Amino acid sequence: MTTGKRLVQYAMNFKSVVIVGLIFLAIAVAADLATPLIAKEIIDNHIATSGETIDFEPIAYLLALFFALGIVTAVFRYLQYILLQKGANKIIRKMRNDVFEHVQRLPIRYFDNLPAGKVVARITNDTEAIRELFVTVLSQFATSFMYMAGIYAALFYLDWRMALITFVIVPLLYVWMLVYRKYAAKYNHVVREKVSDMNAMINESIQGMTIIQAFRREKQMKEEFETMNDVHFKFQQKLLILEAAASHNMVGVLRSMVFIAFIWYFGGATMSGNEVVTVGVLYAFVDYIIRLFNPISGIVNQFAKLEQALVAAERVFRLLDRSGEDVSDEKIARYRGNVRFEDVWFAYKEEEYVLKDLTFEAKQGETVALVGHTGSGKSSIMNLLFRFYDVSKGSITIDGININDMSRQAVREHMGIVLQDPYLFSGTIESNITLDDKRITRERAIKALEEVGGERVLKHLPNGIDEPVVEKGSTLSSGQRQLVSFARALAFDPAILILDEATSNIDTETEEIIQHAMEVLKKGRTTFIIAHRLSTIKNADRILVLDRGEIAEAGSHDELMKLGGTYYQMYQIQSGMSSAQKIG
Repeated sequence: MTTGKRLVQYAMNFKSVVIVGLIFLAIAVAADLATPLIAKEIIDNHIATSGETIDFEPIAYLLALFFALGIVTAVFRYLQYILLQKGANKIIRKMRNDVFEHVQRLPIRYFDNLPAGKVVARITNDTEAIRELFVTVLSQFATSFMYMAGIYAALFYLDWRMALITFVIVPLLYVWMLVYRKYAAKYNHVVREKVSDMNAMINESIQGMTIIQAFRREKQMKEEFETMNDVHFKFQQKLLILEAAASHNMVGVLRSMVFIAFIWYFGGATMSGNEVVTVGVLYAFVDYIIRLFNPISGIVNQFAKLEQALVAAERVFRLLDRSGEDVSDEKIARYRGNVRFEDVWFAYKEEEYVLKDLTFEAKQGETVALVGHTGSGKSSIMNLLFRFYDVSKGSITIDGININDMSRQAVREHMGIVLQDPYLFSGTIESNITLDDKRITRERAIKALEEVGGERVLKHLPNGIDEPVVEKGSTLSSGQRQLVSFARALAFDPAILILDEATSNIDTETEEIIQHAMEVLKKGRTTFIIAHRLSTIKNADRILVLDRGEIAEAGSHDELMKLGGTYYQMYQIQSGMSSAQKIG
């Protein structure tokens, strides 16, 4: 289906508002275009009639009708403007909601290769360009085409031969539109793409500003941005040249052509004596011809916005066409918490496996720790368990049920996660614990915060649990953010808990608080811990040592220490470093 047809489909969701608006527009156009005919009637039949006394009574009636039609035009133009704008805003509101909702349905894999700034550009910039289509272009095109149809009807009524001469404008206008769109489409694609690229770079720069400034990369980032901006500027200039040729210059040439034809036709007819042209007809013809170029100018001047909107719509629909999954409201009973990985293989890219033939089990209430060097596959296991990604081969079951047989939302309903760098949203500490879930009361949030020892750290904040949190919680310390994240996990009372490097970014004092909280949090739950600090997992029921996506060793801390293998060496190295740090 073409982009244009899909845009029409969106408009049809609010067809009643749009159709009524177009009907009001038609009434306004008809009333407006009737006024030159009234003026012709007054001139030819009541003023220019030779040898007769002017009767002012019919003139007064006609002038009153002229004025009344002006009122009708103004009222219905106002009403059509309100309705078409209302319809346009409703269409774009629905489109933005659809795009944002669809983004939530896209798999995590989609965002691996698409910068956040580009997604933002689709939802905001591109939909705003489409809004211009419905708000301005649709209204202008509808108005212009109705006016042109009405004007040509009046011209054919007055003199069909002259009307045919002026009709040559229509094919010329159509040919110009085809030529314009051929080049404008190409230029606009580049312009929109560069806007997305710049948005992505700005977003990335803001997120990584500390690194940029710490490593003095400001100049390099500036040069990279300027390169993108220069390409954007170059193609904007090409569009400007194209639009300049399309607007006043083209319309001016067409206007001159029509008036030359008009003078030649009526002048020749009058001088030859074959036909007498009345003053009223001349007035009406001149009035209509002048009026004819207003809608033509309106159409030509909207070519740029039309093309921008179509290119933007193509990008938006390309995003909407990405396959996603419906967000399910399916509710399932709370897990017992028996998790089993059976012959699991997984690759982010085809055949480049990061997990190879993994088989292990975590029974209800057990704590399983995952350790290994960077890239060994620890986080990939958690990504699969949460169904952020699906296994390439093998299966993962919870309480004997394959997680692929459940919706992603159902799988995650009774899971909780604490990340190495916890993400906090704008709001308050309370809203970050409850995530605005109505099932979690304020009292429950406070209790969860107390249980993880949060009151000892957060008591210094002026507003306590109502302390404002800015984006990513940047005004809080890493320890405070971690405690809020722990309280969030506890408040949701998960059956399966994942702690992803949860103690790696906090100080020793806070770590002691969290270690105690972790013991409370783990009770009755199946817990997976991804850890670099091996001292934090000594009490785990089972430790899996991963190496390049495979399980190299498995057992308790004591068993692995006796084994004297990879885990033993890692632990000895960390113990030695810790001792050296204490001596230092």
